[in-house]
Amino acid sequence: MSLERAAPWPLATGAGALLLSSALGGACVLAFAPFGLYFVPLLSLTLLASLVERAARARRAAALGLAFGLGYFLTGVSWIYVSLHDFGGMAMPLAAFATLFFCTYLSLFPAAAAGLTKAIPANPGVRLGVVFPAAWTAMEWARGWVFTGFPWLAVGYSQAPASPLVGYAPIVGAFGLSLIVAACAGLLAWWAPWARLRPQGWRMMLHPAVGLLVAVAGVGAGLQRVAWTVPAGERISVTLVQGNIKQDIKWRPEFVRESLDTYLKYTLASQSRLIVLPETALPLFNVDVPRDYLDLLARHARANDGDIVLGVPELVAGEPPRFYNSVMSYGTSPSQTYRKVHLVPFGDYFPRWGFISWIMNALDIPMSDFSRGEAYQQPMTVAGQEVAVNICYEDVFGEEIIRQLPKATLLANFTNDAWWGDSFASAQHTQMSQMRSLETGRYMLRATNTGLTAIIDERGRIRASAPQFVATVLHGTAQGFNGSTPYVRWGNLPFLALAAAGLAGPWAWARLRQRALN
Repeated sequence: MSLERAAPWPLATGAGALLLSSALGGACVLAFAPFGLYFVPLLSLTLLASLVERAARARRAAALGLAFGLGYFLTGVSWIYVSLHDFGGMAMPLAAFATLFFCTYLSLFPAAAAGLTKAIPANPGVRLGVVFPAAWTAMEWARGWVFTGFPWLAVGYSQAPASPLVGYAPIVGAFGLSLIVAACAGLLAWWAPWARLRPQGWRMMLHPAVGLLVAVAGVGAGLQRVAWTVPAGERISVTLVQGNIKQDIKWRPEFVRESLDTYLKYTLASQSRLIVLPETALPLFNVDVPRDYLDLLARHARANDGDIVLGVPELVAGEPPRFYNSVMSYGTSPSQTYRKVHLVPFGDYFPRWGFISWIMNALDIPMSDFSRGEAYQQPMTVAGQEVAVNICYEDVFGEEIIRQLPKATLLANFTNDAWWGDSFASAQHTQMSQMRSLETGRYMLRATNTGLTAIIDERGRIRASAPQFVATVLHGTAQGFNGSTPYVRWGNLPFLALAAAGLAGPWAWARLRQRALN
């Protein structure tokens, strides 16, 4: 029996369907950190797929996708308001409008996914189990690069690290996991009306969707037992310093000394081989940091037979001079520098997009005109390890992280999450770092200004963490790893191939059938 003949359910038509779709989007945020209810997207997307299938036209389906996106992003990334108003100096009404504008833009992607799902002619099983997941994840991927990209809240991230499906992460990455979750949701949407209309006990389990769901979960659980990478050398001692310097005073000249003293005190108290300070820990250009201060840090690192790696803005003289958001190392190894590649619009630089120039004029963000570093940089050789450095937002782009692999034995993220205040953002960001560990089979050392500072193992599990909004140090150990996961070798190519096939295959088949009938 087709879905079109199934009895309607409450709130499935008219404005009720839009409200339900929006509520489903808001509920989906519960899947992500700090809540961790990883099964919620399966339920939310199942109901969304059912609503889309019941929609009369593609335009109606797109409206349902837009409503879902508004509920999703206004709930999940409304912390953008904190960055704009509390720390960016934007007036409250303007910040609220900018947040709504941004979330509405993000909602266009699930709208496009829903509209595309309905536009491709196919039977309900193919549309729900193939077209819907392909369209959904293709739009997630597009959201990750349009206008420099914002892949935040891609459904795949919600599965890290506890879901039975995370075994697929080293193979297909976060977007591939999104595809799998959406496919499971589509299969459930295909199966549900059949089960409801045929209440014959065990016979309802004979539907093909049930077998496919069991197989997907079973394979995912089995893949978690695979060791894609192998330990490299002995464990090393590490210290991650969390200075907890408030964002509203960090760049004020009268508080610079306080920042320097805080990080010096905690650094000198560490005996670890590798000491990591967060993004822009030193709120001065590197050329303005007192030479004796850097010498003291370097001597202490050498006394520990190791290195200190820290975030500092870098000034490169020239005409015109260039500024970089950089990480530099001092100690036993020769000094090395990593320059941030993937810059955040309005945070690291002001984009020259005329249609949003009003945002640029309303913000007051220091150190926001950085230049972009080279796309392919070598890992830092420090404390006997090859460390793939990434700064703040860069760790949300899996295909960029693997540029330094398989040479790198460790990953290190240098972050200043103070911009987001006491919101969901830091926990969500940490979960994305956990996905990077799963994809690469590497430890991730995550040093932040206000939290969450954490040591994450190669399985994406947090081995140690520091409390948020407390000046402290996190001592622990880290294990380097060698080898390549399938994701390190191929990046997003397998996912893109699957998504393209899921869209192009049904469309081509429908065209062939139409020609045959004509």
